[in-house]
Amino acid sequence: MSIRAVRSHVLATPTLEGAGVHLRRAFGFGDTESTDPFLLLDDFRNDVPDDYLRGFPWHPHRGIETITYVLAGTVDHADSLGNEGAIGPGDVQWMTAGRGIVHQEMPHGDPAGRMHGFQLWANLPSAQKMTAPRYQEVASKDVTEVTDDDGTKVRIIAGDFWGRRGPVEGIAASPQYLDITVPAGVERTIPVARSQNVFAYVFDGSGAFRDASEPRAVATDVVTPGGLLDDDRARYGTDVANRSLTVFDAGDEIRVRAGDEGMRFLLVSGAPIREPIAWRGPVVMNTQEEIAQAFAQLRAGTFLDIR
Repeated sequence: MSIRAVRSHVLATPTLEGAGVHLRRAFGFGDTESTDPFLLLDDFRNDVPDDYLRGFPWHPHRGIETITYVLAGTVDHADSLGNEGAIGPGDVQWMTAGRGIVHQEMPHGDPAGRMHGFQLWANLPSAQKMTAPRYQEVASKDVTEVTDDDGTKVRIIAGDFWGRRGPVEGIAASPQYLDITVPAGVERTIPVARSQNVFAYVFDGSGAFRDASEPRAVATDVVTPGGLLDDDRARYGTDVANRSLTVFDAGDEIRVRAGDEGMRFLLVSGAPIREPIAWRGPVVMNTQEEIAQAFAQLRAGTFLDIR
């Protein structure tokens, strides 16, 4: 087994999206080779209702899947197929836009005004870009949860982990989507498929990911801001903190050690599609001609007439 080295590490960037929603963007609208098949990850965490209540009014999607995972508050949704409802804490909505859908997502805070969730975009291969739209909506109680003896807890949204399987099925990229909580000071080795691209997004606590190189000797035991001793830092190549994205190189596993506050993060992997991408806003196709056709259909009012 080989430990995946850290390929890149960045903090999520403050971004305005929708009708004026303040969020943090971990990645998106750039070079997505290292995260393929995933195109974008937004962290829409906010405690100020005026910064999120305007939401994401009616807008189209084609050629991708959007995955919404809510931790606090609720998101009301409605679409051009007549679906409507709300997803709340711990719920997941995995929407395959396929050939086209128009929908809206309107966030609402909890009684304390807190709103927190994530939206991940996954690309579709060319053969599936024009499939019929569909939803997989999963209530929190139906998300698979496992807890190990050391207190590490994993919510399995999609894929297999520790002999259990998440509820989301039939996704082209064969993804693994995990919400992992590691208690303070605990070190974990987490298996990942060598064939898949992998990233982690930390959204609570801090810690470090082990570098692929051998441990190095150090002479001091000074506690770092992340809660790790220097001898731990020497063995772990990248400190990670709240709202940080880590993308990994090839390997069979990642190794993580939580700091003195513990650590909670999304661990997401998927089989790369490796196809050309033509991208304009919420429409992702393979050629600029397909993009031009989609927006011509939007202007003509025929975007949803494709069968």
